Amino acid sequence: MTLAEIILALVTLQRIAELAISRHNTGKLLARGAVELSPKHYPLIVAVHTAWLVSLWVFGRHQEVNAFALAVYLVLQGLRGWVLWTLGSRWTTRIIVLPDAPLVSAGPYRFLSHPNYAVVAGEIAVLPLALYLPWLAILFTVLNAAVLTIRIRAENRALAASRDKIVSGAP
Repeated sequence: MTLAEIILALVTLQRIAELAISRHNTGKLLARGAVELSPKHYPLIVAVHTAWLVSLWVFGRHQEVNAFALAVYLVLQGLRGWVLWTLGSRWTTRIIVLPDAPLVSAGPYRFLSHPNYAVVAGEIAVLPLALYLPWLAILFTVLNAAVLTIRIRAENRALAASRDKIVSGAP
């Protein structure tokens, strides 16, 4: 097994584990009265991320590994962990709003409105670079930017509606 294959296997397992955590958290949030907003774009996000990972397996599994880019990717994993830790049971891959729950403003959310998306954007670009695949980094950075534009607009609308509801005291 090459180093690239080991890295890709670990990333694949991480993504599968995150989907399981997300599904678990989503179920618990919905049971507490949360609602999912703007779900129509979710399959597009899944498609882009799946295509990214499949492309890395197809074109990158026998590549040499750029140690500097891999180190940057590992730093991004630390930031990803910080985001997941901060959100705890409220972290999902979907837009789930829990009525009457305050917005998270701790951890990386003190510095950025959407730190998870910043991490994901970095990952999408850096892992292909770690495998000397700059054209995949460019292609998927553009595709990810397109889906993040849709996603962030939808999430901002959901967060604004949640804030307005909390401020007005509306049921």
